[in-house]
Amino acid sequence: MDSSIKDKMQPTLPSGHPGSSCPGPEWPEQDRAEQLARGAALKWASGIFYRPEQLARLGQYRSREVQRTCFLEARLKSVVQSYLEGVQTGVWQLSQALGAVQGVHEALSQAHGLIQGLAQASKSLEALREQVTQHKQLQALSQLLPRLQAVPASVTHTKMLIDAQQLLEAYVSLRELEQLQEEAWVSLGGLELPVFQGLGLLAEAMGHAVEEAAGAAGQLARTDPALLVAAIRVAEMEARRTPPQRRGPRDWQRRCLQALQAGLEQVHFGTTVLPKPGALAEWLKALQVALPAELATAEALVAPCCPPYYNVIRLWSHTLHNGLRRSLQQLLKGPELGATDAFTLLHWALHVYPGKEMMGSLELGPEADVSQLEPLLTSENIEKLEATFVVKVQASVAQWLQKALDGEVGEWSREQEPNTDPSGFYHSPMPAIVLQILAENIHLAGMVSESLQHRVHGMALSELGTFLKSFSDALIQFSQDHLSGEALAAHYVSYLLAALNHQSELSASLSILHFDGVAPGVLAPVEAGLDELQRRICRLVLEALQVELQPLFTALPSRQWLSSSELLDRVCEQTSNFCRDFRRIRNPEVQVLLAEAERTVVVQYLHALMQGRLVCRSADERAQAAQCLQHDAAQFKELFLSLGLEETAHCTPVLLAVRELLNLCDPTLLGLEVAGLQQQFPDVSEDHVSALLDLRGDVSREQRQAALSSLETGPSSSPRTGRRALFSLVPAPTPALSTCLSGLCT
Repeated sequence: MDSSIKDKMQPTLPSGHPGSSCPGPEWPEQDRAEQLARGAALKWASGIFYRPEQLARLGQYRSREVQRTCFLEARLKSVVQSYLEGVQTGVWQLSQALGAVQGVHEALSQAHGLIQGLAQASKSLEALREQVTQHKQLQALSQLLPRLQAVPASVTHTKMLIDAQQLLEAYVSLRELEQLQEEAWVSLGGLELPVFQGLGLLAEAMGHAVEEAAGAAGQLARTDPALLVAAIRVAEMEARRTPPQRRGPRDWQRRCLQALQAGLEQVHFGTTVLPKPGALAEWLKALQVALPAELATAEALVAPCCPPYYNVIRLWSHTLHNGLRRSLQQLLKGPELGATDAFTLLHWALHVYPGKEMMGSLELGPEADVSQLEPLLTSENIEKLEATFVVKVQASVAQWLQKALDGEVGEWSREQEPNTDPSGFYHSPMPAIVLQILAENIHLAGMVSESLQHRVHGMALSELGTFLKSFSDALIQFSQDHLSGEALAAHYVSYLLAALNHQSELSASLSILHFDGVAPGVLAPVEAGLDELQRRICRLVLEALQVELQPLFTALPSRQWLSSSELLDRVCEQTSNFCRDFRRIRNPEVQVLLAEAERTVVVQYLHALMQGRLVCRSADERAQAAQCLQHDAAQFKELFLSLGLEETAHCTPVLLAVRELLNLCDPTLLGLEVAGLQQQFPDVSEDHVSALLDLRGDVSREQRQAALSSLETGPSSSPRTGRRALFSLVPAPTPALSTCLSGLCT
C-alpha cells in the first residue's frame, strides 16, 4: 500500500500548532487523549494492511468509512444550523429586551417626576393632616368625656375604699380607672391627660394597704380574716394581670410576702424588745410560749387565708427562726452576758428550743421543714458563751469559797468549843457548802453540754485546790498568831481537830465531784492537796503537844525518874488531857493522829534520854534505868490503848530496845546489841548510839569504838514496810524542836 492511500485513510486530527484552524488544547488531558486516539487508529490500520488477506475487503471498508463520514458531516451541519438558529433567536430577544428597558427607563423618569410633584403636594397637606389628627382626638375625647368627667370622683371614692380597708372594691375601681387611662392614652395617640395625675399615688396607696394588711396577718387572722384574704387576693390578681407596655409589673405579691415576714419579725423580735441584762430568762420564757402559739395560729388561721404555694407553716417557722437567730446575734454583740444569762441562753438554745415543746413538736409536721433550719447559735457563739460562763462562775465560786473560809476562820477565835454533830464529832457546814457549790455548778453545766461540764469540772477542781491552799495558809497563820501570843485562841487545839474533821469530810465526799466521762486520775491533784492538808494539821496538833510536854521532859531522865514514876505519870496525864478531844475526830483520821501523837511522845522521850542529863553510876542504876524504861513502855502503851489507838507501833519496841542496851551486863557485847538496834531501827545514827552509850556510864573508849564500828559495818537494812522514821526525828545530842513554823511540814 502506497503512502498516499495511507494518508487518505488516516483520520485528520486537529493540531495545536500555529496557523491551524482548530484552537489548541486548553487542557493537558486533551493532548493526551488525542495522542492515544491517534495511536489506536494507527495500530488498527496497520493490523488491517499488514495481512494480505485483508486487502480484499478494502473496498468495503472504504465505502463504510465514506458513509460514516457523510453521516458525521450531516450531523455537524445540523448542529451548526441549530446553533445559528439559537444565536439568531437570542439576538432577537436581546433587541426586544433593550426596547423594554428603554421603555421602563422612560416610565421611571415619569414616575420620579410624579413623586416629586406629590412631595410638593404633601407639604401643602400637613396642616390638613394635623387638623385630621386633632379631629380624631377630639372625636375620641368627646366619646370618653362622660367617663373622664367621673374620674376625679372615682379617684376620691377609691381612696375612701382604701382608707376603709375595702381592698377588693378599691382594687376593682383602681383597675377600671387604669383601664380608662390606657384607653384614653391609646385613643389620644399617647397623650397624657391631667385628670389621671393622681392615679399613680392611688396605686401606691393601694400597695401600702396590701402590705399593711399582710404585715398584720397574725392579728388579722384572729380578728378580721376577710381583710387578710382581700389583701392576698389583690396581690395575687395583680400578679396574674398583664401590665401595660408603658408600665412594668408592680410585684405586689413579693411585697406581700416580704410584709408577712417583716411583720412577724417585728412583733416578736423588734429592736425595742431585746432583753436587758438580767431579763433574758423572762424574754426566752415568753418566747417559749409565744412562738408555739404563733405557729399554731399560722396553721389554724393564717394558712386557710393564703394560697397553698405560700407554704405558710414553713414560712412562719423559718421567719420566726431567722428573726430569733438575728436577735440573738445582735444580743451577743452587745455587753457581755452574766453567768446566769449565759447559762440560760445556752440551755434554752441547745435544749429547750429544739425540744418537743417548741420546734421539735410533733404537731408541726413535715410542713414546717425545721430540719433545714440553721442552729440558733454558731460554734463560735457557743464557745464564747461557755468561756464567759466559766469565767463568771469561777469568780462567783471563788467569792463563795472565800466567804465560807472567812466564816470558818472567824469562828476559831470564839470562846466556846467547835460545834458538834449528834454523834459528838466536831462538825461545820463549811465542807458541805464547799462541795455543794462545786457540785451544783458541775451539775448545771452538764444540763447544757458535756464540753461545758468538763470545763466547769476542771474549774471546780482548780478552785478547790486554791481553797485547800488558802485553808492551809489560814491554819498556819492561826498557829503563828496563837503560838506567838498575838491572838491567843481559847480552844486552839479543838479547832485544829475540827479542821482535821473538815478535811476528812472533804476527802470522804470528794466523789460527788466525779461524773461519767471524767478521765481517771483527774481528782489526784485534789486528793494530794487533801493529804497534804491532813499532814499539816497533824503537824500543828503535834507541835502543840510538843509545846505542852517539853517542860515535863526537861526533868527526864533524872534521879527522881529512877526512884519514882511521878514524872512519867505527869507526862501521861498531860498527854491524856491533850488527847481527850481526839474522840471528836472520825476514823481513820483519829487513828492517824493517835499514832502520830504516840510517835511524838516517844521522840520527845528519846530526845530527853540523849541529852546527857543522867549517867548511870553503877550496875544497879543501869538495871533501875532499864526497869524504868520497861515500865514507861508499858505505861505509854496502856495510855494510847486507852485513848483508842488500835495498835501501838513505836512505844514498846524502841523503849525495850534501849532497855536491852542498858541492861546488858557485859560491855564487850554492846556491838551485838547495837547491830540488833540498827536492824530493828535502820534510821538510828552514830550520834544516837553514842548518846545512849553515855547513858550507861560504863563504856570505855575502846568499847565505844567497837560498838560504833559494829554499827558502821553492820548489814544495811531498809525499814520494814509501813514503818516510819523514828530516830531520824530525834536531834542528838543537841536538842532542837522541829515545828511546822520552821518549814519542816512542807
